[in-house]
Parts: sequence; structure tokens; C-alpha cells
Amino acid sequence: MKIAISAAETSGDLIAARLVKSLRSHNPQITVQGLAGEEMVSSGCEQLWDQKLVNVMGFSEVVKKLPSILRLRRNIIDFFSNNKPKVFIGVDAPDFNFNIEKKLKKRGIKTVHFISPSIWAWRERRINKIKESTDLVLCVFPFEIDLYNRYNQKAVFVGHPLAQELSPRIRHIPNKFVLLLPGSRESEIKSLMPEMISAVKIMSKDDKELKFKLVLANADMLELVKTQIKSLNIDISVGDAHKWMKQSDLAIVASGTAALELALVGVPMVVVYKLSTISYFIISRLINSQFVSLPNVIANKLLVPELIQNDANGKNIANHALNILSCDNKYLVEEFSNIHSQLKCNSIDDATSAILELIND
Repeated sequence: MKIAISAAETSGDLIAARLVKSLRSHNPQITVQGLAGEEMVSSGCEQLWDQKLVNVMGFSEVVKKLPSILRLRRNIIDFFSNNKPKVFIGVDAPDFNFNIEKKLKKRGIKTVHFISPSIWAWRERRINKIKESTDLVLCVFPFEIDLYNRYNQKAVFVGHPLAQELSPRIRHIPNKFVLLLPGSRESEIKSLMPEMISAVKIMSKDDKELKFKLVLANADMLELVKTQIKSLNIDISVGDAHKWMKQSDLAIVASGTAALELALVGVPMVVVYKLSTISYFIISRLINSQFVSLPNVIANKLLVPELIQNDANGKNIANHALNILSCDNKYLVEEFSNIHSQLKCNSIDDATSAILELIND
């Protein structure tokens, strides 16, 4: 049985890797192939195209790589149209994957989208495109199901895979340890690193006992980051964020999946979000959510500070971070525990069952 898959982002690679492993454990005869990252390959996925070809952020950033992205998407559509799988699974990256799903669905191939796009936050009208593109949506947040039901789109809440993997830490002992997570994409690292470095300088002057650890999702930007850090006392590692989350008093994190991961572990944080001026001009006029970070969205209230665009500067980051470090964060940790309880299901197993049921339907 051949299953096609497309994960165009680093966070999608981690989730898709677990799905690949689960599918193959249910049926060793299953072959999974497609657009894949390193984690997926390690889990047994055949990489027909490298995820790095499309992993970019923001409208202006996408425009620069648009010709190669469109060419890649056409290649994927053509390949699976001629080598039909039992099902095509698009993991996250809706703007990239829905077009593929739509074309393949029209050609008689069943399609699944794992992780609903944030239609509850912006561009709700995308539901019409989803209905054209996807036979089944696998949702990771419970509040998404009601929206899909209103539009008669088949959707299943499977919980968030990360809530299976990550658990709230117990009795954390403060240790002056601050974690820096500048994101996985080149554009966000380039925009956020100068501000994080500025914040570190301010925080170090205020409290000389603070220790800083910066974790990159992959090694692509490692040399650039080392150059920017220079002689600052910031330790760097690659690909081991979960390990260091469990030890941190606080994280300064790019808005995205990492913020949710921190909440699931129970780590206080300052969320920062910065796009190019053009990208932010466009997206700010489309968004209808009060919040940008997932912990705040899920709780539907401001649990963690969100510093956006010009507010995401070193001084503001440092002020918020130092304030959090000086506080008793018991209430915040309890809120994070509630988020974990909401999202914890047998998500990958449930997703696998839903996919196999669709194949056999």
C-alpha cells in the first residue's frame, strides 16, 4: 500500500515522522513517500523531495522563492497523478498543500489534511477551498470541530501529537536558566536574533547570574548565529529544544509551535513575532484573532506576553522577561496544565485509524 505525504515545514516534519512510524507499525507493507524532512526520513519515509526546498515564512519571503515553489508543487502533483497512492496526506502548510490536495482529489485520489489551518484566526473563507481539496481534516484543537461542522466538512479531533510527547514538569526548581528559541526559518531567525541578543545584554547587566541557551531547529543557520553572538555568554545547540525546555525558568520564543511546546511543558515565556514590513502589512489586515500565540489562543486570554513587530525589540523583551523571572508563576503553570489536559489524546494512533478508515471506506 502506497501513501503519499507532504510536510513543508520543520514542525510538520516532527508530526509527520510520528505518523509515518504509526502507519508502518499498523501495516509493514505500507510505503510512505513524498516531500519530507530529516525526521520523516529517519522514521522510514522515502524522501522524493527535500522539505528545505519550500520551508519559508511570510509573504515577501515566499515571493522570492515562488517560481521554485510552484515548480516543486507541479512536480508533486504530476508524480502522484501518474503514480497514484491510496491516499495523499498534507501535513500543515495549507497554502502549499491544499493546491496539491485539490488537484489530486479531482483525479480520484483520497486526500487528508493533518492539522487544520487557522481559519478560526484569519481567512475563514478558506473553508470553501478546504471542502474542494480535502476528504478529511484531522484537527488538533477541539474548538475547530464546531466550525467544520457548520460547513459540513468531515473533520475529526485527534488531539495534538505534542501533548502525547510532552508533559507538565513537576516541582521545577528555579535555576536562572533562560532559553532562546528564534524559530526554524531563515527569515525569522534573521529578524529576531538581533533583538534577542539585545535582550540578553540588558538582562545580563540586570542579573549577572542568568545563564542563556540558544537552540536552533537545524544547523542551517548555525554559523550565522555564531557570528552574531560573538563573545556573548550564550551556549548554542541544535535540535534538542525539548531537553532544555524542561530545565528553563523562562523562554524567549518565536511565535509558532515552540510556544505551544513550552506551554505543554509548563515553561513561562515571552513570545516574539516579527515579519518583513510588507508581510506584516498584508497579514495584519487579514487576521481576526485577538492573539497570535497558541497558548493565548487556546486559553482565549492573555497568558503570555506577545511582542509583535516594533514591540519585539530588545528592551521590551528584556523588561517582560525580567518581570516574569521575578514573579511567582504558579497560576500560569496551572493554566498551562489545563491546556495540556485539553489537547492530550492518542493523537497519532487516532489519526492513523482515521486515515486507514478513509482508505478502506
